[in-house]
Amino acid sequence: MLKALISVTSLAALVTAAAMSPADRTDLPVPPTKCEVAAMPSFASLPAIAKLPDPFLFMNGSRMKKKKDWTCRREEIARLAQEFQYGYKPLTPASATSGSFAEDKITVSVTDKGKTISFVCTVSYPKTGKKPFPAIIGMGASNLNNAELLNMGVAVISFPNSKVAEQMNAGSRGKGLFYEMYGADHSASATMAWAWGLSRLIDALEKTPEAGIDAGRLGVTGCSRNGKGALIAGAFDERIQLTIPQEPGAGGAASWRISDAQKVAGKNVQTLSQIVGENVWFRENFRQFGQASDKLPFDQHMIAALCAPRALLFIENTSVDWLSPVSAFITAHAAHQVWQALGVPDKMGFSQIGGHNHCAMPDSQLPELKAYVRKFLIGGSKEDTRVMKSDANLALNRGEWVDWSVPVLK
Repeated sequence: MLKALISVTSLAALVTAAAMSPADRTDLPVPPTKCEVAAMPSFASLPAIAKLPDPFLFMNGSRMKKKKDWTCRREEIARLAQEFQYGYKPLTPASATSGSFAEDKITVSVTDKGKTISFVCTVSYPKTGKKPFPAIIGMGASNLNNAELLNMGVAVISFPNSKVAEQMNAGSRGKGLFYEMYGADHSASATMAWAWGLSRLIDALEKTPEAGIDAGRLGVTGCSRNGKGALIAGAFDERIQLTIPQEPGAGGAASWRISDAQKVAGKNVQTLSQIVGENVWFRENFRQFGQASDKLPFDQHMIAALCAPRALLFIENTSVDWLSPVSAFITAHAAHQVWQALGVPDKMGFSQIGGHNHCAMPDSQLPELKAYVRKFLIGGSKEDTRVMKSDANLALNRGEWVDWSVPVLK
């Protein structure tokens, strides 16, 4: 391991230099621990890794032996992801946020760095069940079957992500409420800024009981570009119990390495080299991997795994080539190995069904959606949530992209 080490409890100095107690730091990918994370390598020092990197392999070359080792390995992956792909999420203290509620709207106000920003989130309430309700937060909006969610007694909250960080085009970098507070040159990409903003919404929900939302039973979803953001929000806030990215494509369910291979094979899929010029969903220096995705020390299977051992369900579509269905299928199976190793394989699922438009939730995917919501958000359900399916008759050739074994963890 590299000699220059930092602990997560000192990470704030690298991100916001804010002094805060562990109780304030609720939006870390894992709670504060004594884990040590090696100093980040330079791009030039990164080796080329042709296949999907081993999620169980520490930066010092040792492999996980116990389930509890995942806590520190997750911290490593989270730091690498922020360093090279997403930018850093400010460790804003919970005390910086306040909330107010009126007319089915939650106003979130954040004061930090001598500045105050505010945004409004609209809540749709179910007509069944009783307060406080579990809730699904829609990144921008929820494209799931919201009528079914409401019928199940789950509230639906719309989070205005594009106000927090714009995503019009490549010229949107540094624009939006987040950057008004932390500066246009902050490393955080739009998706990480959204994750920060969604964490502030959760802070506000915890302080605003009159909103009638159970802040201990929250899920997040989003479709397409907003699905990329939903994944990052779930990965970087432990308070989110269920993450449901819907057709997030490249930088979501699809791994960069596999999508590059699909492109070479003649498939019309989105790749890393294309996406960095399209919009600001990733940090500025991510473009250095445009022609070198194999130098990434992680890939999307490891980003998905940051949600483990909490629940994650990918809702996918085989009818949109741009999403790289093959890449998403292989990536999901690689990610699932983490939940398997941790002894909770039923908490990560993948449902890939075509025959419908992008972001249109078909009835054929309702059973898995409802099962995950009942079991991991509403609570009390014991139904089977083991789903890893595709209607594209895809075959999983493990050796093609995975050359590591799944450890038996004590």
